[in-house]
Amino acid sequence: MAVNDEMKEKERRVRDFLRSKHLKALLLRRQANFSWMTCGGLNLVGITTEVGTTSLLITENSKYVLSNNIESPRMIDEEQLEEQGFMVKTFPWYEDQEAPMVRELVGENSFGSDVSFENAVLVAEEVAKLRYSLTPEEQDRYRWLGEKVSWALEKTLLKAKKGETESEVVGRLCKELWKNRIDPVTLMSAADDRVFQFRHPIPTEKKVEKYLMVSVNARKWGLIVSLTRFVYFGKLPRVLRKRYEANVFVDCILMAHTRPGVPARDALQRGIDAYSEKEYPEEWKFHHQGGAIGYTGRDYRVNFKTPDLILEHQAFTWNPSITGTKSEDTILVTSKGPEMITRPIRYPTLSMEVEKISFIRPAILEKR
Repeated sequence: MAVNDEMKEKERRVRDFLRSKHLKALLLRRQANFSWMTCGGLNLVGITTEVGTTSLLITENSKYVLSNNIESPRMIDEEQLEEQGFMVKTFPWYEDQEAPMVRELVGENSFGSDVSFENAVLVAEEVAKLRYSLTPEEQDRYRWLGEKVSWALEKTLLKAKKGETESEVVGRLCKELWKNRIDPVTLMSAADDRVFQFRHPIPTEKKVEKYLMVSVNARKWGLIVSLTRFVYFGKLPRVLRKRYEANVFVDCILMAHTRPGVPARDALQRGIDAYSEKEYPEEWKFHHQGGAIGYTGRDYRVNFKTPDLILEHQAFTWNPSITGTKSEDTILVTSKGPEMITRPIRYPTLSMEVEKISFIRPAILEKR
């Protein structure tokens, strides 16, 4: 899976970072950073764990895998980390030797870590920024993932029926995702009144009568996409259609202003202005509007104090909501405008032109 150019670029970013911080090594233990540095590898056992079971140590001249004897065979045989230039250092599972091993390799020199670790400088936020701009190889993997997850969610909702529970529908979505070994890391679903009551509706056993929303964050190779779709059984009420289309407009405004070099908070403000333009001036206050995505569900949620500038080839998922509706898909930032990573594939669509950019967005699926 790994490509020489991708590995070299990531090594360059890490070693430039080490020089800028006057550090001699960087310890990576978080799952997101492991996947990033190994070009899509996995160091986890439980799919929702933040810290994996295997660590990476990057020095000025070498790369190491630090692993107990349970995980090291898979690191070599399946993750093929030796082929990426990593030296595998193994210790018995019943002896916690990671800290002494790091000290042996680093000596008395200063080193950074993405988690709290003995004698390390904590640099978690700075390391996360190294991941933000995706390499060409990551972008290809991301496009593949976006298409597969879009297809899986829409296929699931096309088959949804009245009387099914929220959890039944979500269960079928998980089955579709797992066919391609895609991890559903966050799932939300709401039927009927729950769509209007809760911005973060975890799936329950409530049965669907008329209206259903399903949202998913799904991961493969460490990369995560987010999207939301709706289905309505019967004729969609006019007031609900108006709200949904206003919500999509806000989303398109946010995406259109997500440009390289723009402060992320400026794009947020454009979205908030769009709520007012569509006569829903208070709705943005009831839920965060989303933000940068990639190797975590949100690298940061944009607020009025967010200092970050949007980067070329950075991924974003905005998720504006107006009570009873939501609009959410994942984009890649480019100098030519947003590239849709998730998008309607089997769903009915609606078209909008915003800031001279044409958007094709999912409509609410009506089932008679």
